[in-house]
Amino acid sequence: MDIILIVIGIILLIVGLVGSILPILPGPPIAYIALLLLQFTHKHPFSTTFLVLSAAVIIVVSILDYIIPTLGTKKFGGSTYGSWGCMIGTIAGLFLFPPLGIIIMPFIGAFIGEMIFDNQPQKALKAAFGSFLGFISGTLMKIAVCLLMIFAFVWGMLS
Repeated sequence: MDIILIVIGIILLIVGLVGSILPILPGPPIAYIALLLLQFTHKHPFSTTFLVLSAAVIIVVSILDYIIPTLGTKKFGGSTYGSWGCMIGTIAGLFLFPPLGIIIMPFIGAFIGEMIFDNQPQKALKAAFGSFLGFISGTLMKIAVCLLMIFAFVWGMLS
């Protein structure tokens, strides 16, 4: 039974890491489930305090992931159109020109969204840059948390 839980945990860690990049999947919560599964093996590697603190970090990161791109867009003078454009561009980037598309398309999407909203190229460019920075910041934050979950999982298996 332990082997099955560990294999499912490894799959969840991979899906969680991918979900940190894809806006469709909640990456860190999926990776956290892997830690919980490892806790049900005969090892019981994590303390309750560690699991509760990890859950709190994941909740905060998940909330910030929705707030940061909007803050980036607003900070650079953008609207919600830019934020939505950034999100749509991210999804489109998965299918168009991968893997470079995942980097370029959020910016293009935010720019198009701002052009639809205001039709001022200079302002749209600035807001798109803010939205893009917010998206990248949120993505890097989620990747960092997932990498910590992977490290904890491996540490828990080896302890």
